[in-house]
Amino acid sequence: MLSDIEIAQQAKMRPITELAKEQYGIDDKFLDPYGHYKAKLSFDYIQGLQDRPDGKLILVTAISPTPAGEGKTTTTVGLGDALNRLDKKALICLREPSLGPCFGIKGGAAGGGRAQVVPMEDINLHFTGDFHAIGVANNLLSAMADNHIHHGNTLDLDVRQITWKRVVDMNDRNLRYILEGLRGKANGVPREDGFDIVVASEVMAVLCLVNSLGELKQSLGNVLVGYNRSGRPVFAKDLKAHGAMAALMKDAIRPNLVQTLENNLVLIHGGPFANIAHGCNSAIATKTALKMADYVVTEAGFGADLGAEKFIDIKCRKTGLKPDGVVLVATVRALKMHGGVPKDQLQQENLQALEAGFVNLERHLHNIRQHFGLPCVVAINHFDSDSDGEIALLQQKVQALGSKAVLCNHWAQGGAGAEDLAREVLAMVEQPSDFRFLYEDDLPLWDKIETIATKIYGAAGIEADAKVKAQLQSLSQDYPHYPVCIAKTQYSFSTDPNLLGAPTGHTLNIREVRPAHGAEFAVVICGNIMTMPGLPRIPAAERIDIDDKGRISGLF
Repeated sequence: MLSDIEIAQQAKMRPITELAKEQYGIDDKFLDPYGHYKAKLSFDYIQGLQDRPDGKLILVTAISPTPAGEGKTTTTVGLGDALNRLDKKALICLREPSLGPCFGIKGGAAGGGRAQVVPMEDINLHFTGDFHAIGVANNLLSAMADNHIHHGNTLDLDVRQITWKRVVDMNDRNLRYILEGLRGKANGVPREDGFDIVVASEVMAVLCLVNSLGELKQSLGNVLVGYNRSGRPVFAKDLKAHGAMAALMKDAIRPNLVQTLENNLVLIHGGPFANIAHGCNSAIATKTALKMADYVVTEAGFGADLGAEKFIDIKCRKTGLKPDGVVLVATVRALKMHGGVPKDQLQQENLQALEAGFVNLERHLHNIRQHFGLPCVVAINHFDSDSDGEIALLQQKVQALGSKAVLCNHWAQGGAGAEDLAREVLAMVEQPSDFRFLYEDDLPLWDKIETIATKIYGAAGIEADAKVKAQLQSLSQDYPHYPVCIAKTQYSFSTDPNLLGAPTGHTLNIREVRPAHGAEFAVVICGNIMTMPGLPRIPAAERIDIDDKGRISGLF
């Protein structure tokens, strides 16, 4: 059996400028190619679309992830290809992969099997340099803050209260907490600092939520650097850093065009993680796609408790977007893991474990339909080890809840394997919906967090120390409209990654709050989640190699 990268390397790609003109009438003057198969889309083209009506927006999300795999991106790509096979004008919108998971444990984010976006190696590695621009812009602000302190500190920045961190696009636990400015006056002022991964940077969040270069600069100016010794906030605009930061990102703010294995156009732009950030591709890319196509298929990271909740309560709230329907991706394997089956025993039929693990899917489905008011279809991402009995049981249980579960074979067959799903989705998006946010804008931040915890996670309540409570109260008074971006483990509805299925009665512990004034939301860090991941005992990087002809292997 061919690996994902071997399938991708056999792809018959077409020049991206040729595809763009043929499928969407995009003239070459509106594209800046990065080689033959990648291109940046110009704002002149985007602005010329504004009078067109919007297409239908389809959000792909998933059950809580497990090491067994769910295949959310693969399903997104397969569904997009299937819609195009049915002669529908469909565009796919994805996030850009981070190098951290590529070299860590999760792998890339270009899909899999016959449902991939290509050039797979480029997309999963440096792509068009967007992450580099975001990281440099982030770190420029850090450098300017430290430089300001070194040269007299007229803003009276308190070195003990600088909240802005440096970033790098790599899993490197040794950089979480560092001491800098050591060895004398010439090397700056000593202070504690630390690194986050690029996808957790507020610069990434800002990029993914603004609509223009002007908005980008303004939002970057509002990024909080820290506090002075009187306790007053100091922002990037106070350091006069936001203009240079925006200049570094003048190309990064433009969406990227690539293609699927079946030569359908794809927009890829932005890449925040859903467990530590808001987990959605850029608003610019999504809005542009809706003007270009009749159907737009996009994804939100990890399970629906994280990515889909943030897509709706942060991205949709800020941008005015509204999904017309949701696809909830599940696998028999993953549900059996939620039912207590170890990974090495997933090949065996186990109806009892499947029934026990089904509660995870049931809660996600309930949340989507009852709390967000959206129609939802379940996509069963098929594995060869799935038995007929397991598939029948899963479909029967979903149907008993008033929804439909469609078996999909897009990994093996590409778009042809997702045509049944596409037909069901086409019917679904024509249904009336009662779309709504989970909480009101003017609810205090504590109450917003409690609403998410109790309604979406099944928690009994939330807890925090006095300092965090006071911070939330102060933020609620000054910024009452802020939504919350909860950072927690992706593996469970709780903050315990080992608590699978659909736990209830647990408590959401709030460890830290980070106000994101540029992105205009509050990041709420819960449990033991880290904004700088570490590499596993055997990182994926050990399997990645390149031969004398430049052919890469081991990337997945």
